[in-house]
Amino acid sequence: MFLKQVSTGDLVEVVDLTDVINPYSATIRAKVHTGEMIHRPEVFLKTELTFPSGESLPLCWIDGQYQNHAAA
Repeated sequence: MFLKQVSTGDLVEVVDLTDVINPYSATIRAKVHTGEMIHRPEVFLKTELTFPSGESLPLCWIDGQYQNHAAA
């Protein structure tokens, strides 16, 4: 799965999809895809990532308490 880093516009390849969909994990490990170099996995904040289309990640992937916010 690829996501886009908002600050740079670079694509990052997710190493572990479980981290992406776990709302209690604020970070994910991913490899930056720029140029022809192979990069080592780095840690990224989920709040700094979007889908390649620019759409935000679903709230249920980011906030473990999202159901409480929806009920308020």
